[in-house]
Amino acid sequence: MKSINPHSGQLIRTYDTQGDAEIDRQLALAEEAFDDWRKSGFADRAQLMKAAGGLLRERKQQLAELMADEMGKVVRDGIAEIEKCAGCCDYYADNAERFLSSQTIPTDAENSYIAFDPLGPVLAIMPWNFPFWQVFRFAAPALMAGNVGVLKHASNVTGCSLAIQDIFRAAGFPQHAFSSLLIESKNIERVIRHPAIKAVTLTGSTPAGRSVASIAGSELKKSVLELGGSDAYLVLDDADLDAAVDICVKSRLINAGQSCIAAKRFIVDRKLRAQFERAYVERFNHIRHGNPRDEASDIGPMARADLRAQIHQQVEQSVKQGASLLAGGKLPAGDGAYYPATVLGNVKPGMVAFDEEIFGPVAAIIEADDEEHAIALANRSPFGLGAALFTRDKARADRIARRIEAGSVFVNALVKSDVRLPFGGVKQSGYGRELSWFGIQEFVNIKTIYHAKSQEASAAHASKSQPE
Repeated sequence: MKSINPHSGQLIRTYDTQGDAEIDRQLALAEEAFDDWRKSGFADRAQLMKAAGGLLRERKQQLAELMADEMGKVVRDGIAEIEKCAGCCDYYADNAERFLSSQTIPTDAENSYIAFDPLGPVLAIMPWNFPFWQVFRFAAPALMAGNVGVLKHASNVTGCSLAIQDIFRAAGFPQHAFSSLLIESKNIERVIRHPAIKAVTLTGSTPAGRSVASIAGSELKKSVLELGGSDAYLVLDDADLDAAVDICVKSRLINAGQSCIAAKRFIVDRKLRAQFERAYVERFNHIRHGNPRDEASDIGPMARADLRAQIHQQVEQSVKQGASLLAGGKLPAGDGAYYPATVLGNVKPGMVAFDEEIFGPVAAIIEADDEEHAIALANRSPFGLGAALFTRDKARADRIARRIEAGSVFVNALVKSDVRLPFGGVKQSGYGRELSWFGIQEFVNIKTIYHAKSQEASAAHASKSQPE
């Protein structure tokens, strides 16, 4: 496996992949680690998880620079990502015991309650775009629940994968409570089917989700999928236009547009569309792309050259289909996988920019006739991850939010993940939830335990209940 700097195109490092024998050995060690780790108490787990969070904060500059080098994230954004991971560690260290405490349910039993038991080794298949956050939002709750984690990270961020493994081990976790597999994609099916693996979580593309779901389903193993998105941002006729433009620009350019929940489709009421478009293009024309280690850069390069080529092809296809190129859209000269901040106008259903996810800094502006038309356009997508809407009317916002087909709807704000709130999608954006108490309960056995009443008590109850 090769790690290549997307800014310079230079090789950073190569890594040897693990063969079948080493994969089997690593999974056997994970299973052994689970047998001991599941017996640990919440207080001991929390102490180690807090230590992991502390190490993240200590190493945040180093880790942010590693992300910049491996996948092009601007350093200040990388630092924010590491801080978010540390907060996730603290959150589950503080709340896991409460989230998984037994719940008594009154029945005709002497005692009946629900217990939450860990499942075992959980395989996480993770992408490159948030190489730390997407791992920690799985690992922190999974480990605090008593599971162990096995990570198959994207090959271009192998350095990040090994850094995460090192953080958990340096924090004092058992050596194989969290482990990184250095394997090729062709070996993923073998790992999913391995008897040591009890569940699977994937963040990635919809095609990858279908494949993983099919394999895991054939083995009757639980899976959670967070897949692609084409988030719609609805700018209604009573929106605060300046605030809406500011938020919409920021959301489209998160991580150079390489985010499942970055805004993709801007559905603007026809009364505001021309004003919105002018202001939006003006902002995009002043975006600075450059070296992700440079503080002056607004966005860095795409993570890989092939991803840039795909984005450019989608833009060109959309223009051929009738979209207007309002900003960007031209491949820059020089080294690096850079793509300019691009705006497409006059986008309609049936165009690539409307129907597909464009995973880069490309905004699609779509005109809506009215509120009903805006809702219909938002829902006219195979995806359903996030959405946002802009209006001054709170009651209107709540009414519309309930009609949007998405896992989350943000009002007058950009869509983001928050460790306190459940995160996930519907339709082809996947199923299951991460974060909050919903996330930690995805990978546990929700077990009913029932104690019958004593025979004497049962007999007395039965005699009293007989008809006279």
